[in-house]
Amino acid sequence: MPARVLTVAGSDSGGGAGIQADLKTMLALGTHGMSVLTAVTAQNSLGVQGVWELPVEAVRAQYRSVVDDIGVQAVKTGMLASTELVEAVAELLAGTDTPAVVDPVGVSKHGDSLLAEAALDSVRTKLLPVATVATPNLDEVLQLTGVRVTAESDLRRAAAALLEFGPRWALIKGGHLTGEAVDLLTDGSEELWLRAPRHDNRHTHGTGCTLASAIAAGLAKGLGVPEAVTAAKEYVTGAIAAGFALGEGIGPVDHGWRFRG
Repeated sequence: MPARVLTVAGSDSGGGAGIQADLKTMLALGTHGMSVLTAVTAQNSLGVQGVWELPVEAVRAQYRSVVDDIGVQAVKTGMLASTELVEAVAELLAGTDTPAVVDPVGVSKHGDSLLAEAALDSVRTKLLPVATVATPNLDEVLQLTGVRVTAESDLRRAAAALLEFGPRWALIKGGHLTGEAVDLLTDGSEELWLRAPRHDNRHTHGTGCTLASAIAAGLAKGLGVPEAVTAAKEYVTGAIAAGFALGEGIGPVDHGWRFRG
C-alpha cells in the first residue's frame, strides 16, 4: 500500500494550484492522495474570479470520513479562507497523530486575497501550534509576523518570529528574493539552507502548494523533516523549470516533469 497523504485545501478550477496541484504532486511522488475541500474558486491563469467557502460541517465530515476509515500518514493544509475554517481544521489536526504541513496561504500567485484578515490571529494561535512544518512565503511571513524580508540575511529573523507561534519547524521560502532561490529550514537549533538556481520561467503557479504537498509526501513515507524538505525542494525546482504556458497569464509548474522523456 502506498503512503497515504491528505490535503485540506481549496479547489483551483484551472488545475495549477490548490487541491489539484496537491493531488498531482502526491501521485508523482508515489503516494496516495486524498482531499478535504475547504472552498471552491473560479480561477484561471489570469487570477481568481470568485471564491465560495464550504460550510465547516462539510469540512469536518470530509476529514472524519477519510481519517476514520482509510487513515493518513501526513496531512497538508492550504487555503482555509476564514476564522471558522482555520479553527476547525486546527482542532482536527490536533486530534490526529500524524505530521502536519501547514502552508498558510494568504494570497494567490496573482495577488488575490485567499485568507480573511480576521483569520490571521487564528492562524497564529490555533493552526501554527499544531504544525510539524510551516511553509510561508515572504508575503505570508510579513502578514503573520510583521517581519519584512528584503535580503537573505533577514530569513533567520523571520524564522525565529514564526517559531514563536509554535510550529516545530519553520521553512521560510525566499523565492521572492533576487538571485538564487534560497529557503531556510530551522527548528530554532538546527538549520538547513536550501539553494537552487533561479529559472527564467514565469510559469510558476502552484509552487507553494506543490512544495508543501511534496514535503507531506516525504513525511508520509517516513523521512525526517530535513530529508523531506530537501527532496521536496529538488522536486519543485524541477517542476518550476518545466513550467508551461496555459491560458493568457501565469501558467502552472509541471507536476509530471520526472515522467517526461
